[in-house]
Parts: sequence; structure tokens; C-alpha cells
Amino acid sequence: MSIDHTRTAGGVTSADGTRIALHRSGTGPAVVLVDGALCYSGMGPGDALASCLAKHFRVYQYDRRGRGLSADSNRYAVQRELEDLDAVVEAAGGSVCLWGMSSGALLALKYAAVHPEKIRKVSVYEAPCIVEGGHEPTQKDWGQIAEAVSRGSSGTAVRTFLKSIGLPRLAVAVMPILPFWSKLKAVAHTLPYDGAIVERYQRGQPLDGSEWEALTTLAQVVIGGKSPPWMQNGNRALCAALPSAHCVVLEGQTHDLKPTALAPLLVRFFEPHAQTT
Repeated sequence: MSIDHTRTAGGVTSADGTRIALHRSGTGPAVVLVDGALCYSGMGPGDALASCLAKHFRVYQYDRRGRGLSADSNRYAVQRELEDLDAVVEAAGGSVCLWGMSSGALLALKYAAVHPEKIRKVSVYEAPCIVEGGHEPTQKDWGQIAEAVSRGSSGTAVRTFLKSIGLPRLAVAVMPILPFWSKLKAVAHTLPYDGAIVERYQRGQPLDGSEWEALTTLAQVVIGGKSPPWMQNGNRALCAALPSAHCVVLEGQTHDLKPTALAPLLVRFFEPHAQTT
């Protein structure tokens, strides 16, 4: 049988009427990718990861609302993003494997907890949970980001976010001279959306396992072996809070993920008859 690796573009309409851009590649069982903050098709690891996985699966990559080719609405709510994802899952056939990164990891898990019947397996990479010392809680940072966005200071919003996630000050300082800086600023208005998803998990407190009781889907939590202790600790706590999950350390990786390093792990986990330990 020949395998179709051609990338096709289209879209779906979410429950509130917002048009969400959707990109499909490959053939086989359906896999949906959920990006993290500031990422969309053409920006971030999603394109390269989709290309790797399309050799084995039918891959759906979508631009979260307000980014890339997707539209937006005037009033944001996390529920709207869950509805966006549901429209994508339905377009993919209504039964998928799900992957999410960073804020997209928490969005993917929230969706799987609401619709476990539609998710065969879910794998997440480094949800930004802060459960103990090593990183300050982020309520103040998200407040500053929202304020910068409200006054149209997209560059300030992006810089505040990058500092909040631990990017070195020198790296933040040189960002404005890099070619992709304009792409980051173009989607800075969506940073408060990510804040609405993740802030409650970044307060330096234990995670509430009762939130995930309905998540019966088999889950995999992947951590970069070179990521800072606070990120590793937060993801181990998340894994422990999920009813049916195992944790995997991807050696040599940080939050700046190399898709070629992750793809083989996802292929093994998402294969229909794969066994996990």
C-alpha cells in the first residue's frame, strides 16, 4: 500500500462559529497535535513533528484560535479552545491519539478528561506545572502580560513571557533582532489565552488529582532530561495525578524540543497494538 505524505490544508468551524485552520498529512490512524504558547503551523516544532509522524499516521495539526490562519472571537474562554479541539477531533474521525506540548499539554489533558471516549491515547510533553520551589508562582507575570497586551505592547508581552518561562536574560535581549521575532509578536495577543489555561497549575501548590478522575485514557507524560528541576518535578507530579499514566524521560532534551528525538517515542506509544510499561 502506498503512503500519502502530502500535506493538505483546510479548516473546521468551532461551536461559536470561529474558523480554525487545519493541516493534514499522512495516512493511517489519526493523531492530533496541540501546540504550546506562541506556536502554530510554520512556527514551532509542530511542522517537523507532523512530518515525522506522517510516515506512520494520519496527522492533524491545527492553528489554535487567534494564530496563523485561524480566526478569533471577541471573548475568550478555555471552553472555546476545548470546542475548537473537539471540532478538529471530529474532522479526524472522532477517535484519535492526542499529543500536546506545554500549555497545549494541559489543553489536551483537559479535553481527554471531558471526552475520554474520543481519545485512544494521550501523550504530553512538559506541561508547565509549578508545584514546589525552584520557580516562583506566575500570577504576577500573567497579569503583566495581560496588561501589556491590553495596551498593544506585543513586544513587552512576549519578553515578559519568555522571562517567566526561564529563558536567560541575554537570550531575551537578542530576540528582537532574530528573524522570527515578528512572528512571535504577531500572536502575542494569544498569550493571555495560555495564561487562562495554565496559571492555576503554576502556584507552587500540589496538583488536585480529582480534576483528572474522568480521564480514563492511557496517558504518557514526557520530560526533557536536561530541563530544569522545577519542570521535571511538576511533570512527575502531573503524571502521579493522572489515573492511568506513565512518565518517560527523554534524555538530552529541554523545553526547546527536537521533534526528531520525540517522534520515535510517540510512534511506539501511539501504534494501535503498542504495550507500555
